[in-house]
Amino acid sequence: MGRIGEKLDIEFVISTGDNFYDNGLTSVDDPLFEESFMNIYKAPSLQKTWYNVLGNHDYRGNVEAQLSPILPLLDSRWVCLRSYVLEAEIVDFFFVDTTPFVDKYFTEPGEHTYDWSGISPRKSYIAKHLEDLQTALKESNAKWKIVVGHHTMRTAGHHRDTEEIVEQMLPILEENNVDLYINGHDHCLQHITGTKRNGKMEFVTSGGGSKAWNGDIQEDKEGLQFFHDGQGFVSIELTPIVAKIVYYDVFGHIMYHFSMYKEEQQHSFT
Repeated sequence: MGRIGEKLDIEFVISTGDNFYDNGLTSVDDPLFEESFMNIYKAPSLQKTWYNVLGNHDYRGNVEAQLSPILPLLDSRWVCLRSYVLEAEIVDFFFVDTTPFVDKYFTEPGEHTYDWSGISPRKSYIAKHLEDLQTALKESNAKWKIVVGHHTMRTAGHHRDTEEIVEQMLPILEENNVDLYINGHDHCLQHITGTKRNGKMEFVTSGGGSKAWNGDIQEDKEGLQFFHDGQGFVSIELTPIVAKIVYYDVFGHIMYHFSMYKEEQQHSFT
């Protein structure tokens, strides 16, 4: 990852959640922040800002610890908020907090305990989240609109589609001509093509940064273009006309790529 980052001269890094496995951070003093972030991503090319979203495993710990302004004092690369917009010239990234949408975490928590402080009452939190997302997307004049969340929206992987965000969030993305939805949650890399009103929306899963599953795939998933059930990561290169998305294995070898073209509204896959 460090070598690819140097080759591409990356501007920043995006994490799709489950930042600290298995149960988030216990506090701002948790040594896991140093062990799993500061001491891992030490390549010179990765000394850029890291924009993070929260995953369900992060909610099993102290959520406020990851949101605390203290962590950026320990490592200035760290940025984590519940939801926010990153304006990057020709592209706007919309980071969304998907975990509170999922019913089973509230109705079937099993052996896990979740930190729901800050999102009560849940229905109001979700409604406000969707309202803010709708407003931000409508106000955006960026050439490209990319939404980043932890949970799967379209996937052939283990967790299957997250019905709550498909029902509540996907219509907003389609209405506002979002180009890409990027998620983690499934421990794999994949590309699924979907439909929207004006052209196509692409779904990118980049959840193979650490743990990976083998052979857990829904092979007949509609729109599935690529699936890799091992470790790896994804890069995105953007111009006003072309978006190139490249998938790498753990050694940095290119496994697959596809491009989107703004003017011609066409897609290519390799």
